[in-house]
Amino acid sequence: MLLRDVGVLVTCDAERGGPLGLVRDAAVLCRGARIEYVGPEAGLPPLTGEDPLTISLDGCVVTPGLIDCHTHLVFAGTRLDDFEARLRGDSYSAIAARGGGILSTVDATRAASNEELQELMEARVEQCEAHGVTTVEVKSGYGLDTRHEFRLLDAIKVCNRRVIADLVPTFLGAHVPPADARVSSAARAAYVERVISEMLPEVARRGLARFCDVFIDEGAFTLEEGRRILEAARSLGLGLKVHAEQLAHTGAAGLAAELGAVSAEHLERISDEHLAAMAEAGTVAVMLPGASFFLRDGFTQADRFRSAGVKMAVATDWNPGTSPADNLLLMAQMAVLGCGLTIEEALLGVTLHAAHALDLGQDRGMLRVGMRADLAMFRIHDPRELIYQLGSSPCSGLVKNGRYLRVEAARPGRIRLGRA
Repeated sequence: MLLRDVGVLVTCDAERGGPLGLVRDAAVLCRGARIEYVGPEAGLPPLTGEDPLTISLDGCVVTPGLIDCHTHLVFAGTRLDDFEARLRGDSYSAIAARGGGILSTVDATRAASNEELQELMEARVEQCEAHGVTTVEVKSGYGLDTRHEFRLLDAIKVCNRRVIADLVPTFLGAHVPPADARVSSAARAAYVERVISEMLPEVARRGLARFCDVFIDEGAFTLEEGRRILEAARSLGLGLKVHAEQLAHTGAAGLAAELGAVSAEHLERISDEHLAAMAEAGTVAVMLPGASFFLRDGFTQADRFRSAGVKMAVATDWNPGTSPADNLLLMAQMAVLGCGLTIEEALLGVTLHAAHALDLGQDRGMLRVGMRADLAMFRIHDPRELIYQLGSSPCSGLVKNGRYLRVEAARPGRIRLGRA
């Protein structure tokens, strides 16, 4: 397949000059699921004896397929009561302490049928795709017992076969202690042990998740509990991710760096010491400005991460309680306006650096010969418009694994196989 008449190609390949590696008047040739040529259309080699599907993009902007590297898409219900309570001045911790918060979503998710969860998740993934996303990380974490956590991971696996985007599953059985683990310290310890000795080995044996995540924070798991769970996951061959330093400074970001986690996420309250540790370890910082905005909390500040030399990714954190957000580009806009990223940093944050946050940086997130043919096309003529036009959805189509698909303008959120 040949994409031609590309106005501006955002390769995210610094070897082409500048952080975004822009190429004007460009073309991309895909063979199968891989990129065979990327560069100026004038430099395209002759396709002697070939007649590839050719798509003229009329001068639009093309980027790598966007990557949402932190979501909680498999859930049922809403948290409207929590939302109103916060508007009245209640804190996140106070709401959780009286049975709201994550535990209320656990109840709704456990009550939903497998079919309901599938339909909800597939619709959410389609919304992501409509904004130009071709890879989505999806966490469990609203089951909080062995049966229901596996049910959620199985749902992600089934959904991955039905949607266009690639889903990257993450086990988050240590999201918060479930209600029955809060009655005593012994019950809490028993739940941590169940995650370590019962859930994790089966997750690894069945290949249900690529990563293990732990929420280490006030009202969630302690640093020592998190260490035990993450070390067990690492010993089983799972990659590590950590919810860190969102509500309180706990040292979780330092633990993520120490254990070689691919990413630490949130990070509003990280220390300079642990920023330096993340930089040394190569742990990616995943900024989640939607949660900061929705909770009316302070944004993670990019200048500290930039000065420390930490790669910054940006994600939606799509969840019903703290970031009910489907638009990854809007999160990139918030990252610029709230966190202080540059336009270039924000675009890298939803492409190349997001790929690194999923340990996929050698496969996607950049347009280079040999990499996966995942691309997004936008009805604009300057890539800065992706950040400038607040809340807009200018995506006109995708290429996923070398297959061209068009976003239907008449039905936002729906994707279908396109025709040249």
